[in-house]
Amino acid sequence: MRTADGWVADADFAEATSWRSLRCTAWQFRSTGESSMASRVLLPDGWAKPVGYANGIETPPGKIVFVAGQVGWNAHQEFTTAELAPQFEQALKNVLAVLGAAGGRATHICRMTAYCTDKRAYLDARPELGRIWRRLMGRHYPAMSLIFVTDLLDQPGKIELEATAVIPPPGSQ
Repeated sequence: MRTADGWVADADFAEATSWRSLRCTAWQFRSTGESSMASRVLLPDGWAKPVGYANGIETPPGKIVFVAGQVGWNAHQEFTTAELAPQFEQALKNVLAVLGAAGGRATHICRMTAYCTDKRAYLDARPELGRIWRRLMGRHYPAMSLIFVTDLLDQPGKIELEATAVIPPPGSQ
């Protein structure tokens, strides 16, 4: 089935949710004083506001940047620690460095996926991870997924972050 916007939708899902009655509320991203593109965080009516992520993001056209999974190693592909929180910080810095090479910044990230090998270490480190996030990303929370995996290719990697960003055309920021 094709929606009025031209999107192709699963007929069973469309019938179950009644596309015509599905309404979403949205608010603009708040950033740390930087201007950001006119992306909107999507929150269906009646849903509780998520903490630390967005359920969905709507963004206008722009340059799409796909950032491959970044682990917590430095520019020379060397790990300096086996601890989760410092690896998370370095992986996030690496994501932002790749995005910066395309002319983007943190507020352009629309989606991020984290792959982590140690659930207990992640849960224990959440307060510190939150501080790292706010220092590097401000209060910008893209659509995010966290997936616990048994291992990562690069050892002693404990976390890997990948991202998708949309950089607005020049003059529209």
